[in-house]
Amino acid sequence: MSTATHAPHRYFERVAARATAAEQDPICVYLETTNRCNLLCTTCPRTYEELEPPADMSWDLFRRIVDQLPRIERAVLHGIGEPMLVKNLPRMVRYLKDRGTYVLFNTNGTVLNEKNGCALIDAGLDELRVSLDAASAQSYQAIRGKNYFNRILKNVRAFRALQERLGSERPRVSAWLTGLKETIAELPDFVRVAAEIGVKEVYLQRLVFFEDDAIGHARPDQALYERMTRDEAHYLDEATALAGSLGLSFSASGAVSEPGLSLKRPEDGSPWSMCRRPWTVMYFTANGRALPCCIAPFAQRGYEHYTLGDATQQTLQEIWNGPAYQSFREGLLSEHPPAACANCGLRWSL
Repeated sequence: MSTATHAPHRYFERVAARATAAEQDPICVYLETTNRCNLLCTTCPRTYEELEPPADMSWDLFRRIVDQLPRIERAVLHGIGEPMLVKNLPRMVRYLKDRGTYVLFNTNGTVLNEKNGCALIDAGLDELRVSLDAASAQSYQAIRGKNYFNRILKNVRAFRALQERLGSERPRVSAWLTGLKETIAELPDFVRVAAEIGVKEVYLQRLVFFEDDAIGHARPDQALYERMTRDEAHYLDEATALAGSLGLSFSASGAVSEPGLSLKRPEDGSPWSMCRRPWTVMYFTANGRALPCCIAPFAQRGYEHYTLGDATQQTLQEIWNGPAYQSFREGLLSEHPPAACANCGLRWSL
């Protein structure tokens, strides 16, 4: 495969015409390296329900999936869980990097240390995204359920110092704050915290929530999407100016893990119509279940409603253009989309 560019947004601009059968192989793969986590985030469904049996993705399953995608350009090694709990994680990164794949994952930073940090640097990880979600220990505990805020700051600061000592520009380290009405006022302080621990990129991430029958506490009234007041917008402006003065890059566009795919509400009221994921992305849980995207677990209760295949029993080609995937795409192209997609563009915060 060509590795001339890894600008993420370019991957998803090269989408063939949408039809029930995909004309090209997926560009990006999500591998849920584990569904275990050491936090209890109030906005995450796994805090409240066991979505699948607890598991780390086995090396054999990882190889089985990746070896069927020889030209995959982008691999995201997270899902519902904390990737850095997985012993094989650096080995997985190295295996993908040896194929020329761009590799990233989100972490909560709680178990980042010099040993596993060195291993990820040596493996060639491209991006390390730290989901911090607060600018103070009090807010962090309220949102994420554990009192790990100061530990994470210490871990990330030490990792950035390690990179400086080693002269390593990779992985790019970024800090992420989920856009909640409860925390938007902390955004300027969040930028300051990022600068203090040596992080040069800050992102405001969109909140995913259920319209009805919510799992947990991710609610429409927490989201900022089309609900931002003048005062709340002021915090964005302040954070933008502060980031510029500190030499940080700051994005408040609500960028998702595939930049360029952020959904905006079209005038015809069909937000799902802009989605390209079922033609570009495959997502596999730690147990090998194929899901349409990383948003699906938040969008509808019960994996059985949107499971598109099983990588432990089927080849990826059998899944990618099999009856379940084609039916899912057909629904997305219609005025009656799958339930997991119906209001997806409305479930983002910005």
